[in-house]
Amino acid sequence: MESLKAILVDDEWNSLENLQQKLLEFCPAIKVIAATLKPEEAISLIRAHNPDVVFLDIEMPRMNGFRMLEELKDVKAEIIFTTAYNHYAIDAIRISAFDYLVKPISVEDLQNAVNRLSAAHKLQLQEKLEVLKKSLQEHKSQETSIAIPTSEGMEFMSIKNIIRIESSSNYSKLFLLNGQALLVTRLLGDFEEMLLPYHFYRIHHSHLVNLSYIKKYIRGEGGQVVMQNGDVIDVARRKKEEFLKLIAL
Repeated sequence: MESLKAILVDDEWNSLENLQQKLLEFCPAIKVIAATLKPEEAISLIRAHNPDVVFLDIEMPRMNGFRMLEELKDVKAEIIFTTAYNHYAIDAIRISAFDYLVKPISVEDLQNAVNRLSAAHKLQLQEKLEVLKKSLQEHKSQETSIAIPTSEGMEFMSIKNIIRIESSSNYSKLFLLNGQALLVTRLLGDFEEMLLPYHFYRIHHSHLVNLSYIKKYIRGEGGQVVMQNGDVIDVARRKKEEFLKLIAL
């Protein structure tokens, strides 16, 4: 199983460095991709890198950990709080944090948290793959039409005419079989939920593709797919294992 991507957030450099060193030495399942002293910067890093887990300090000036999470309601990363104060535990439980580690963080507590996180992540991947396999086995017809919002109202489009969909801020861009591209006011996550049973898969946080139109897979860290219209799309490293299992069905 690939390493889980982590971002560390703490306003004290010594705490940040200490945690990063312990993860490096004792928790090989974690790959730290970014660490920052500033919660405002952390928000941008988390949105840009879509980590599996965020190790987050609570007591920080200007913006504490809870306030930071309010700004990140759309992010699905697990949260492990790191704090010197026990009295925040109830709040951490209330917002469904994955774990709560009290400083100074012991290696044993850290390893236990990471082991549970790895096991939960592996289970989630397996459950998701089972859902995908079931959806594909149902062979729902791409002849079905979906409603696409336009400036004039709604347009009904056959699913088989959509090669791929790309996220563009609060919009989504549909690339169609006839070579046209259509920008619509709907989030990529909405299309993912709608099209999952119709042989679509989100290979990257910005890309949802019609598996029927994949022409070739190119090996790499995450790899790339070449679509039948010639478009080349990156496969996110964290999606690679699940994607390869899926296309091998």
